[in-house]
Order: sequence, then structure tokens, then C-alpha cells
Amino acid sequence: MEVTKLEHACQIVTEGDARLVIDPGNFTRPVEATGVVAVVVTHEHPDHVTPEQLAGILARNPDAVVIGPAGVAAALAETGIPIDVVTDGDHRTVGPFDLTFHGTRHNVIHSSIPVIDNTGVLVGGRLFYPGDSYTDPGVPVEVLAAPVGAPWLKVAEMMDYVTAVAPRRAYPVHEATLSEIGYGMHTGRLREVVEPDGEFVLLAPGESLTV
Repeated sequence: MEVTKLEHACQIVTEGDARLVIDPGNFTRPVEATGVVAVVVTHEHPDHVTPEQLAGILARNPDAVVIGPAGVAAALAETGIPIDVVTDGDHRTVGPFDLTFHGTRHNVIHSSIPVIDNTGVLVGGRLFYPGDSYTDPGVPVEVLAAPVGAPWLKVAEMMDYVTAVAPRRAYPVHEATLSEIGYGMHTGRLREVVEPDGEFVLLAPGESLTV
């Protein structure tokens, strides 16, 4: 299994000829992948999903299913795109991908901003991506896609979260809100808590990691 990081939150997992797209939002180039069997959307914010991205993916992959929490289904209701609704503890098998879902809520941005649904995904029992949350799946994580920059993110809390999950490997995602200097500073802190017991992997958009 291979994961390719695109810009910001979007990632594509490949197993054989099948692909799984995760969080194709508006901070990411148009996703032109073929062989897509499923799209997982962790939550409804536009940097994680847009109708335009989904329409483009489904035009190339009409049999692909879109999976996400209830908030995503509500936000996309007017598009007519069917959503397979999942929440914490649910399981799906789509093509070669075994998916388990963890967590229910987005991390708090501010007390004045409503907290929305957010459900992270564990792919193949190996790769975990929490979306916009500090959800610990409660199982060993081989590879963690770790958010490093966001309005809701504090570096100290990110470091504590990654320490608690204790992945064997981790790579940074959700970086579009950071300057080049800020990205280097935040990923440096991520590296500190992953190493020396684990491996930190820095992926530029378009680069891949075997999971």
C-alpha cells in the first residue's frame, strides 16, 4: 500500500490498481486520479471537501463511493451526491481497502464557532489520519498523517497528541495555513516527538510513502 500526499489535507492511497482519495478540498489541486473506489471526507470544511472536487473525481470514477460523517452528508445534500454516513467505531471494506472510523467531533477553533462532525480514518490497520482532531484511535498506528498547521492547532497540543499515539512513522499534513518558515518550525517540533523511537518522513506534494 502506498500513500501519496497532495497539497494540504488531501492524500491518495493506492493498493494495486485501486485508489482511495482522502479529503479533496479547495487548498488542493484538482484531483484527476483514476481507479478511485472510494473518497473519504473527514468533515465538511471546504479545505477538506468541495462539490467541485467530488464532481471531478466522480466524473472519472462513477462507481466510487463517498464516505463521511453526518455533517458531510448534510452539507452536501443539495449536490445530490450520495454519502455513506459513518461515525466512531464503524467499518467499511471498499475494494482492497479496509477502513475503520474513529472520533466524532472537530477540534475546537473558538467558543464562538460551532463544533462540527469529524471522523478520522484508519486504512488497512496501518495508516491513520485524524482529520481536524486529536483523536487517538486506541490501536497501534504504524503511520500517522499528522496535522501541523490550522486555526485550531497549538503546537504543544500537537506534540502531546503525536506522543500519545506513538506512531512508528509520521508525516506532516494540513500545512497550507503556514508560511515556509512556519512549516519548517512546526515540522521540526513534529520530528522531535517522533524521533528517535520512530521515523519522521517529510513529503512534498506529489511524493509517496510505502505503508
